Amino acid sequence: MVKENDYVAIFHSIHRVLKAEKILKQEQQDFLLIPVPRQLTSDCGLALRFSPGVKDDLLSILAESDLSPAEIYQRSDGAYLDVSDLL
Repeated sequence: MVKENDYVAIFHSIHRVLKAEKILKQEQQDFLLIPVPRQLTSDCGLALRFSPGVKDDLLSILAESDLSPAEIYQRSDGAYLDVSDLL
């Protein structure tokens, strides 16, 4: 379950999301690997869920590893808002 205000990062391949998971675990980041929520679509089927408190560090690590997510959503009022262009 995705909590209110949490972020969901979607990747376009299982390989990229698993590589991101490995790197973030090595960096001891606080996140969860989750199934993509039904309201969202993805070819991969898996996504990363993380809180606003770790967003900047987590996205910076992914960018440095050339693994920026294809899409990022934030849960707000029970819906998912596409915030990819805002971050």
